[in-house]
Amino acid sequence: MSGHSKWHSIRFKKGIIDARRGKLFSRLAKEIIVAAKGGGDPGINVRLRTAIANARSVSMPNDNITRAIKRGTGEVEGANYEEILYEAYAPGGVALVIEVLSDNRNRTAGDIRSILTKRGGSLAGANSVLFQFDRKGQVRVAAGTTTEDDLFMLVSEAGAENLEGDDGSFVVTTSVEQFEAVRGAIEAAGIDIASASLVYLPQNTVPVEKTAAKKVLDLMSALEDQDDVQNIHANFDIPDEVLAALSED
Repeated sequence: MSGHSKWHSIRFKKGIIDARRGKLFSRLAKEIIVAAKGGGDPGINVRLRTAIANARSVSMPNDNITRAIKRGTGEVEGANYEEILYEAYAPGGVALVIEVLSDNRNRTAGDIRSILTKRGGSLAGANSVLFQFDRKGQVRVAAGTTTEDDLFMLVSEAGAENLEGDDGSFVVTTSVEQFEAVRGAIEAAGIDIASASLVYLPQNTVPVEKTAAKKVLDLMSALEDQDDVQNIHANFDIPDEVLAALSED
């Protein structure tokens, strides 16, 4: 399982999503705001439609969603967010791709650099990390909402590249071009989507044992606490038994 998928799993095992619901709503609102710059009609704006669906999947209030859309279209004043991508290294030679939405580039850069430095990581030069990842679409479906065989048939016909189980979920991977078609096919079949997004998947993984693994996960957790960070993608491969032990700490 890739670092991205393992990080997703450990966040849920440790209850991080529930504990940081305010942070989660803020992150989702920012994505809606930026997406709505391309138009406030989710029927036309695919990115906005996906952002709204992700917000609703975690019960984000409709008022919050509507307000974020209006901020994006300019109907309501608010901060102007810029999309920034940071490339970095964590302990153990683990590569990180950090997606950010910021209204102050200098502040965010300083925060990210400080977090990395204090926890044994470092910023990397442009394209020195990114070439190790592929841009893909991922749709996550709770396993109890369908069977693997039925989902496989559905997404294969829609153009998906891969389907795998992941700790009580099914994760469907697509090309960027087929992402919306696959997501739409799952939605049209009446299957609840837990999340859908474009991600960076590592081409190869770096094995990490317990001491370094704790440092890597602590660093990623600290980065997630930074208000401007939207997503973190990594190429670590932590053994399941080590991950389970760290999840219980």
